[in-house]
Amino acid sequence: MTKQWEYQVRINLGDELAGVARRDPDNPAIKPLADILAKHHATMKCQFDIFADYVAEAEKRGTENYPLYAWTKATIEDPEKQAKYVKLFALYVDGNEVYAKPLADALESDLQRLVSGKLITRLSKLDSNPANYPQPPEQYRT
Repeated sequence: MTKQWEYQVRINLGDELAGVARRDPDNPAIKPLADILAKHHATMKCQFDIFADYVAEAEKRGTENYPLYAWTKATIEDPEKQAKYVKLFALYVDGNEVYAKPLADALESDLQRLVSGKLITRLSKLDSNPANYPQPPEQYRT
C-alpha cells in the first residue's frame, strides 16, 4: 500500500509586504491574497514566528522534550536566516498544517496569479514525506 502524503503550500512575500502580513493580515495592501485564503478557509503564519513559538514552548515545557530545539533556536538567532524566514509563510487550511493534495492543488492554483508581482515572490507546495526535509546538522543531533 502506498503512503498518501499530505501537503502544505508556502509563499514568500516581498520585503515590503511581509511585515504588513505579519502585523496586520487584514491590511488592504494584501487583500488579493486574503481573498484567496478566505475562499480556501486558509490562514497564513510566518515561518519565523512558527520557529519562535516552538522555541518558546520548549523553553516553557523543558527543552529535553523538543529534539529540534537547539537547531531551531540557532536558526531564529541567525540574522541571515531571520531575514529569510520572516518573508516565508506557511498556509494552513481549516486550521491544519498539512492537508490533502486536492486542497493544496486548488490553493496553489488560485495563488499562482499573484506570483511574480510585488505581493508573492515565490510559491511552493511541500509534501509531508520526512525524506524530503532537511536533517539537523551533526552538532544539533541528539
